[in-house]
This record gives sequence, structure tokens and C-alpha cells, in this order.
Amino acid sequence: MQLEFVNTIADVGAEAWNKAAGCDYPFTRYEFLHALESSGAVAEDKGWQAHHLVIYRDALLIGVMPLYIKSHSYGEYVFDWSWADAYQRHGRLYYPKLLSAIPFTPATGPRLCLVDEGDRGELMAELASKLPAHAKDIGASSLHILFSRAEMATIWAQEGLLQRIGPQYHWYDRNYGDFEGFLAAFSSRKRKSLRKERRVVAEQGLTLQVLSGAEVSAAQWQFFFNCYQLTYAKRSGHGGYLPEAFFTELAATMPENLVMVLASHDDEPVAAALNFRDKHTLYGRYWGCIREYEFLHFEACYYQGIEYCLREGLRHFDPGAQGEHKIQRGFTPILTYSNHWLADADFSQAVQRFLEEEHLHIGNYLREASEMLPFKKTE
Repeated sequence: MQLEFVNTIADVGAEAWNKAAGCDYPFTRYEFLHALESSGAVAEDKGWQAHHLVIYRDALLIGVMPLYIKSHSYGEYVFDWSWADAYQRHGRLYYPKLLSAIPFTPATGPRLCLVDEGDRGELMAELASKLPAHAKDIGASSLHILFSRAEMATIWAQEGLLQRIGPQYHWYDRNYGDFEGFLAAFSSRKRKSLRKERRVVAEQGLTLQVLSGAEVSAAQWQFFFNCYQLTYAKRSGHGGYLPEAFFTELAATMPENLVMVLASHDDEPVAAALNFRDKHTLYGRYWGCIREYEFLHFEACYYQGIEYCLREGLRHFDPGAQGEHKIQRGFTPILTYSNHWLADADFSQAVQRFLEEEHLHIGNYLREASEMLPFKKTE
């Protein structure tokens, strides 16, 4: 096995990269990762130096893994600022660190992508030692693999990487059939509350349409981007991590993975939400509005997405990070997983103790949060 690290995904090329990564799960597609790099959203001066792993056997590409050398912890959604602060207080450097993740995208999925799944056990065992060794070689303090699928995170943990869990809120189709079938699973009071939210949206004169990526016009993409920037500016004081060129490239190269929800008032667009999809899952990613309307966010970002899943036969809706308010709207608390290796043995032991305590806390939280679900109680 030969490992190669490249500083731009273009050095690998779309055909070779997608041979391993595939074109279903959108966020490891060459087209998505290339758009991040070519638009300048991901670059060394932004604290995201691409350092992708390409694995060969007998000169044949057998696997790829998105990797980045990070000089900060922004855009990751697995928060390790306290670890960085502890390093600094002890006169040590936490950055740079080596990170396998999808920039600005807290969506669970594959990280080590293989041409032949039969190679996975052997490769993960070998990489569990070779990736930390490489992190040391490049002067990184640590290695982090974020938002892996549960079974992969378990294997990384068995190979010696610390495991961390976190909460998210996802929707699953329990054979509801349609939106009314979904509501029928609610308790009477919760069902009445959700219907009221949807009714208030309609009473404000708002209409919504759902468009596949190929159906979105240039003007609609421009409107969406304006909404995206406005929302980030209000929330964070800047126009967002992603430039317009990123979305323009996605619209051209992977429209089949894109789903846009547009809200209008008197035929004037007022809000937009952009989702991604694969064969089984809808991923809610970006939202913005030019005017505030009561309950519109819930309608555009949650209820339209649920209806889309039921209509299109998608069984799972991942609406994005955070948001405990999703629970009462039918999104189940679930666990997400990441794995971590720290070169400094003392800090590694301290982080391990921290993660053990955090694990207990989050486990208790998930049990309590699940009691907030709106569904009828079963005997």
C-alpha cells in the first residue's frame, strides 16, 4: 500500500476520485470538494489547507480520504476550543492539526472511501497507525475524523483513536405514507400545534415551491445567495464562509444532488432553503430570508423537507446541526460520532477523561430529550 497526500483535489481528478468516493453521498463527491477549493472557500489562507489522502496498491487507486491541515477550529461543528485553550495555557501549540471532515458540513457519512469495501478492515487498521505518524511528521498536534458513520467510528476506536459523541435531531420515515400519516403519529395537542404553524404560514400569504437543482434559474440562485449572505450577516457579522462561485459550480456540476425550497409573498421571493440529497437521505444545509415571517423557517426548512422525503421515497432527513426545537416537530435525537488522536500523551489522557464524562452527560441528555418527542405514547 502506498499513501500519497495531495494539496488540491484537482491533482487526483474527478474520475479517479469518484471511482472511490462514488456520486451518491454528495459531500465526498469530487464536484463538491472541488467547488470548495476552486471558489476559495477552502484554502491555506482560510485555515483549510487541503491535504487529501490517496491510497494506491500496485499503482492502482484503491481509496481516498478528504483531509485538511487546520490552523483553527472554525467550520467543524465538533468543538475542541477548550482543548486548544488548554494547550495554549501550558505553552504548547494545538495548531496545526490534521482533520478528516467535510468543511462547514456536519453531515454524517463516509470519510475513508474505498473502491472495494473488502479492503476496509485492513486499511483502517493500517491507517490507524500511519495517519498519526504522518500527523507527527508534518508537525500537527493531533488527528481528528469527524461525523463518521457509527460502525466506522467504532472501528477507529477499536484501533486506538478516542471516540466522541454529540447530539443531532433527524427525521425518519416510519412508513407514514404522506404528511397526514406523519401527523397521525403525533399526540393530539402536538398535532394541533404543528397544523397551526402551517396554517399561519399560509394565512400570511406565503407560497412555497420545491425545485430540483436543474430547475433552479440563475435569478433564483442569485436570490438564494443574497438570502444566505443576509442570514450570516445577521447571525455572525459576516457574509458566510461560502462565496457565490461555490454555489454556481455546484449548480453546474451536481444539480441532481440539489433541492431548493423557495418561499414567495405576492409572487415576490422572500426566503430560500438549499438541501442536498442522495438515494436515501435529504440534507438540510442553508437557509436565508429577506423578511421575517412567523413559522416560515419551520415550513421551509422542516415541513417542506419532510413532504419531499415522503413524496420521493427518501427514508431519512438530516436537517443540520443543533436545534432542540426540532424534537417537538418530529425529529428524533440521535448520536453523531468523531474520533481523535493527540500526540501528547498527557493531554490525550486528559481528553479521554473529558470524553468519558461528556459521554455520560450526552447519554443522559438523549434519554431526556427523547421524552420530548411529539409522538403518541405506546404501551
